[in-house]
Amino acid sequence: MKTSAMNLAPYLSVLLFILVGLAVGGLCLVMGDFLRPHTPDAAKNSPYECGFEAFEDARMKFDVRYYLVAILFILFDLEIAFLFPWAVTLREAGVTGFVAVLVFLAILVVGFAYEWKKGALEWE
Repeated sequence: MKTSAMNLAPYLSVLLFILVGLAVGGLCLVMGDFLRPHTPDAAKNSPYECGFEAFEDARMKFDVRYYLVAILFILFDLEIAFLFPWAVTLREAGVTGFVAVLVFLAILVVGFAYEWKKGALEWE
């Protein structure tokens, strides 16, 4: 009859890996705190935006076209991310997989038509 310690032997390397990772991370944090320069001044502590002082309110409203372009990016990004694996496994997917992708593409076409109707593809 085996003891319970023998059953946990394969997990010893995982536990060791976690402990070494935590030790290295903790050591880096502690050494960074001791080795960093302690010279704060007004320029280092001041808030900045892209290297210069903020000139508008942070709560300003964005144009809705910004969000429409973001939605457009997500639409085409998801399309590409799902179409490549589908194309590779088309033979195994069969008719059901083909119909599922047609439904997926139909939903994307509806999203694209919405973007087109809202004028997200027109640049000034």
